[in-house]
Amino acid sequence: MNRRLFIQQAALFTLTLTSTKLLSACSSSSNSDAADIQEINFGVLSTESQANQKPLWEPFAAAMSKEIGIPIKPLYVTQYAAVVEAMRFGKVQVAWLGGKSYVQAAKVANAEAFAQVVSEGGTKGYYSHLITNKENPILKEAKAQGGDKYVLKNAANLTFAFNDPTSTSGFLVPSYYIFSRNNVDPKQVFKRLIFAGNHEACALAVANKQIDIATISNEALARLQETNPAARQRIETIWTSTLIPGDPIAYRQDLPADIKKKFQNFFYNYKDAKVLSPFKVDGFVAADDKNWNTIRELELAKEIQETQSQDNLAEKDKQQKLAELNQQLKEIQAK
Repeated sequence: MNRRLFIQQAALFTLTLTSTKLLSACSSSSNSDAADIQEINFGVLSTESQANQKPLWEPFAAAMSKEIGIPIKPLYVTQYAAVVEAMRFGKVQVAWLGGKSYVQAAKVANAEAFAQVVSEGGTKGYYSHLITNKENPILKEAKAQGGDKYVLKNAANLTFAFNDPTSTSGFLVPSYYIFSRNNVDPKQVFKRLIFAGNHEACALAVANKQIDIATISNEALARLQETNPAARQRIETIWTSTLIPGDPIAYRQDLPADIKKKFQNFFYNYKDAKVLSPFKVDGFVAADDKNWNTIRELELAKEIQETQSQDNLAEKDKQQKLAELNQQLKEIQAK
């Protein structure tokens, strides 16, 4: 995928409301009565094709609808930026987000996290990986050196795929830990660099030998084992990140208070293993905005390092910007 495509938001406006009454209700104060809302749009970040997503989401949405007492309509959005913009303009009222996309949604889309995903085995987080094809000649050397070190040393001879620029595990985490901390700009060093768009696309690009190395999450790899086991068998992990905070579930702050409470009750208590198992999660726990300060710290640390390496920035301007960024980092760390 052309990197510039992620900011083209024309597709966003194909996300429609079933009634103008819904939009006006969700733009009103939090004291609005739930009876005013006829349907709620639930944003789904499509880390794979919609055909694969629908069988997972329809039973989950049905359970939500029963608990909330209002029809819940999943809206499958293929670009992370698009779901943030959908929340911003009131076209999505609740969403299952990634950490990085949530931080952005909290900043511009009136989003408020209230629950956090608990992965299978009880882990409140997940991992970012670098993957390559098992038949790729680079595999043995990459595993021997460590995938991150191999990539840095051999980037000029490699084709590489990130997921999406607003993906936590598919961009922010590997971008910071592999590239920024080593003062390397990935846009400058690879033989070819692409943004594949989602986890499934990254996996298939590697499985089909279209790309040497790509980013992906451990959850997406586990999901691939179910949806495309043949492709999964062709993939090998060569690097694993530190633990990333689990995905947030967020609603718009102007959603009526009684509906917010119903969503909280649903997510905090929902335990149907048959429905949750395909998501590779055990359930959800209560959370709030500060749970994702780690992501904010990563973003600021990455920006600090990038600013320090900017040779075309006047020293006075550089020091002023660094002082501002470090102050923001201190404020987050103090919370």
